[in-house]
Amino acid sequence: MTDTVERDQMPYDVVVVGAGPAGLSFAIRLKQLNPEISVCVIEKASTVGAQILSGAVIETGPLDALLPDWRSNPPPVCVDALEDEFWLLSKTGGRKLPVPPGMHNKGNVIVSLGALCAWLAPQAEALGVEIFPGFAAAETLYDDTGRVIGVRIGDMGIAKDGSHKGSYTPGIDIVAKCTVLAEGARGSLTKQLVKRFGLDAESDPQAYSIGIKELWQVPEDRVTPGKIVHTLGWPADSQTYGGSFLYHLDKGRIALGYVSGLDYQDPEYKPWEAFQQWKAHPMIAPLLEGGSILSAGARAIVTGGFQSLPRVEMPGALLIGDTAGLLNVPKIKGTHQAIRSGMLAAEHLVASDELSSAGFDAALRASPVVSELRSVRNIKPGFKKGLWFGMANAAWETLIGGRSPWTLKVTPDWSSLKRVDEAGAIVPRDYVTRTLAPRDRLQGVFYASTAHDEDQPIHLHVADTNVCVTRCAEEYNNPCTRFCPAGVYEMVEDTSAASGKRLQINAANCVHCKTCDIKDPYQIINWVTPEGGSGPNYQNL
Repeated sequence: MTDTVERDQMPYDVVVVGAGPAGLSFAIRLKQLNPEISVCVIEKASTVGAQILSGAVIETGPLDALLPDWRSNPPPVCVDALEDEFWLLSKTGGRKLPVPPGMHNKGNVIVSLGALCAWLAPQAEALGVEIFPGFAAAETLYDDTGRVIGVRIGDMGIAKDGSHKGSYTPGIDIVAKCTVLAEGARGSLTKQLVKRFGLDAESDPQAYSIGIKELWQVPEDRVTPGKIVHTLGWPADSQTYGGSFLYHLDKGRIALGYVSGLDYQDPEYKPWEAFQQWKAHPMIAPLLEGGSILSAGARAIVTGGFQSLPRVEMPGALLIGDTAGLLNVPKIKGTHQAIRSGMLAAEHLVASDELSSAGFDAALRASPVVSELRSVRNIKPGFKKGLWFGMANAAWETLIGGRSPWTLKVTPDWSSLKRVDEAGAIVPRDYVTRTLAPRDRLQGVFYASTAHDEDQPIHLHVADTNVCVTRCAEEYNNPCTRFCPAGVYEMVEDTSAASGKRLQINAANCVHCKTCDIKDPYQIINWVTPEGGSGPNYQNL
């Protein structure tokens, strides 16, 4: 469809989509190497860091290389990692296990990834990088040959019915010699580009987990700054990949969360409720009792690894960080990989002719970034065969340094969901009555400080809602009402509908986790960017 709106253009040498650690590290390194290159970073969140969520413990080597003096002015949340524990939980207790080699964290630091990005942004700006938060990249621009030439910012001031409000402002076109996609897991533009250019033709499908996190304030004497605890086991059953993290910060703060693999089989599984259930475990609840939540949120995590790595270059554009799928799952770390890939991309463009993306895929695959992924490629897929096989396989792969002569396959997360009539052997889950806040998903949305103008087009596009009230209701009992951590999807009574029900989309609740786009068993949900500045506003997550 031809766009008839008159739009302003802003030309740059390079445009970066996403002000996460990959995008900002790229921009900083680019300016360090060549201050004359013009570069802008656009970010859909209202402020840099407001929609970034991670554990997060980071390996500091790449940050040391990027900003050697960073420790003289560290990020506002930055605690040295001092002590590791690894537990296998049962319903009433747990057993301490040896800490896996890849999860030893001495020498690392615990940070808030959002605060880290907010700290990186002014350092990029000091070098001449232009950063525009509150602007969502809604479309990719192409020239007559099909080459990527930039991005279009989404229009502002469009009503829910598609009409223009008094505040209507057409989005500008940002054109550039090279476009760098650093959108994070399941980027909306990246998804389109992967399909358009067949970037995944020679790789397995990408895989994901959902991470749900809370930041708590508790009495200071309960906190041991620098202590890191990870758990496997309960409340996940042996066929569901799930585990937790609990990081002791300073000032009486604890960051904790639960990660559920989106390759789970049980159509009745509820990731958000599983997290709340984990908080009620006798080893966790006493730590939190009487405390208060400061912030909460959820985000998809890219977990496909080496075999799911797409081609990361196309004419006029390249992929870095979690957009490319560079997280090391056994380490539960991706920030160092994001920074590394951003620096490598900057070095590649500066060394190329006319900031060309050509050759970046080969450069990335020959780098330590992909070597690290290759060595652990079989660990996460091993858990497809259950917890015990997965743990044994992880031990084997660690022992031999990932030199198995085979590579386990990755399948799409949506395809693993069993239909209701197939799931009879799955043990029903007894989600406990929660005594710790938040008591329901809407209260969780409150702690995410999410905000959307109610009068804007719904950014969750369902291709055929009839499927929801017919096939999906019968075959899967509408799993979107359970896998969404924010209560976005509801099946409500509707006497005017032939089935007696209809799908209601509460788009204003959305925390931009992307789970629906990933786990929907019919792949008819498409997450697109809402108006710039909409969504969660995380504090120190």
